[in-house]
Amino acid sequence: MQIKITPSVARGEIGAPPSKSMAHRLLICATMSEGESVVRGISESADVLATLDCIRALGAEAEIEEDTVRVRGVDIRRTEPRGALLCRESGSTLRFFIPVAWATGKATALYGAPSLMRRPMSVYEEICTQKSMKFEKTGERILVEGPLEAGEYRVAGDVSSQFISGLLFALPITDADSRIVLTPPVESRSYINLTLAALREFGVMAEWENETTLAIKGNQRYRACDCTVEGDYSNAAFLDAFNLFGGAVTVTGLRDDSLQGDRVYGDYFEALRVGSPTLEIGDCPDLGPILFAVAAAQNGARFTGTRRLRIKESDRVAAMAEELAKFGVSLVIEEDAVTIPKQTLHKPNAPLEGHNDHRIVMSCAVLCSITGGEITGAEAVGKSFPDFFDRIRKLGLEVREA
Repeated sequence: MQIKITPSVARGEIGAPPSKSMAHRLLICATMSEGESVVRGISESADVLATLDCIRALGAEAEIEEDTVRVRGVDIRRTEPRGALLCRESGSTLRFFIPVAWATGKATALYGAPSLMRRPMSVYEEICTQKSMKFEKTGERILVEGPLEAGEYRVAGDVSSQFISGLLFALPITDADSRIVLTPPVESRSYINLTLAALREFGVMAEWENETTLAIKGNQRYRACDCTVEGDYSNAAFLDAFNLFGGAVTVTGLRDDSLQGDRVYGDYFEALRVGSPTLEIGDCPDLGPILFAVAAAQNGARFTGTRRLRIKESDRVAAMAEELAKFGVSLVIEEDAVTIPKQTLHKPNAPLEGHNDHRIVMSCAVLCSITGGEITGAEAVGKSFPDFFDRIRKLGLEVREA
């Protein structure tokens, strides 16, 4: 899909889309609970649909009606899977479900798009070597087999928190207590805390023993509950960004007490508006593309903690460098930092590419509201925010399919 945006100003009130991060977590907890859980505030994004596919493949029932999913959970240790787990392009789905699959004690195949299968999995491969579990990876699928046993698991703290969250979902149902020991530095702590909060919703306790160690009681049972997905700060950032360029947009539905690390976007936007700051984004890598875009259109900035942006849906550092160059903006790229000098933004000299990455597409859309421009591959927004273009049209932006 190719989208053409004419320079225009966004005005109005808009609800934040539901948090994809919390949706994954609550749905997985519901899958492992006895009885029926109700999870409200679900958006049918491609990633969430992938998690629902995997829930059903594990033997749980999941029915979606409007924005509500009813899940009848199962004891995964005593239920035969109905087939392979199809993770599509969702990194969260794949990494969360691998330890759950181990916990079933049965051989389980997980499939995903080629881009997903290229993502690093060395953490799980090392665990399997240490714990004598199966992990076979090919170009199109991963075959795993447990059983997952209680014990101590040592994981580097600067890898994706998705590996740690995956273990947190599965270890509580093993037959003894466990610990996850993280090697400093610990990045993306906020995402681990989101997992702990989801577990608490379903009556499962795991907690920080100290700054680098998580303690998990064994022999726990997930309890079905009625819960609601909170608004998503990472996607709200794209909507709020219009306010930096003459817009008057009010974003509703965000919790002031949210544990989402991406809630810092408001402070970071203000820092970018008034100066050329140095901003650490190791704990909020999903904000990287929109922060790069805002910096390019404002006063420039230096970003540290950018290494993990390279292993997302795209290499987001390279992708943003390529697209910002079309606006006349160059980046200085280091191993774990990116500097965007203050420069003058102009209308892109070629169509912008979406790089099959929802956050690249939405960041480019924000800039096109200033300069105008065309974006190819715009359908990538379906991964997390499928109605993004419809909603910004309602805010008054001039958007049409080219």
